[in-house]
Amino acid sequence: MPYNALGDLPDHVRSVLPEHAQEIYRAAFNSAWDQYADPEDRRGDASRDEVAHKVAWSAVTDTYRKNPNTEHYEPRE
Repeated sequence: MPYNALGDLPDHVRSVLPEHAQEIYRAAFNSAWDQYADPEDRRGDASRDEVAHKVAWSAVTDTYRKNPNTEHYEPRE
């Protein structure tokens, strides 16, 4: 289901993403949730929730990268 506020994001998302990345994640997730409502629009048998999370992570990694030492995401240089 869509996220209304950053505080509604899953704990594992909030714990590794800075606030701006959380905003990106939330916006991308909510958009994908709407876009992939019809199962025929998804690849394979992925659930609506799975697809929305994949899209959200992809959007985050356009601007942020995971620090292998801390497991937290940092802005790309």
